[in-house]
Amino acid sequence: MLYQTQNIAYLLLTILIVGLSGFAFIDCVRRPSQAFPAVSRQTKVLWLVLTGIATLANLAIGDPLSIFGIAGAVIALVYLFDVRPRIIEILNNRW
Repeated sequence: MLYQTQNIAYLLLTILIVGLSGFAFIDCVRRPSQAFPAVSRQTKVLWLVLTGIATLANLAIGDPLSIFGIAGAVIALVYLFDVRPRIIEILNNRW
């Protein structure tokens, strides 16, 4: 019983991290390139590469507690909670 519960929790954690990094990648694709330097963050290409590699690594390895899973989650969280809000703010102020 405990083994099944651990497997379900592990699967849910994997889905969460893959979904998080996938959402970060898709959101990064949708944002204009000029917005990234405007908010004093790296280029869009770098964020695309980072979030893309994070997503692919999490999909390929499937271990959310590996170094790649944790690194992918951190990259996605930095993008979603630091870069994305600033880009949204600057785009809203532009109009």
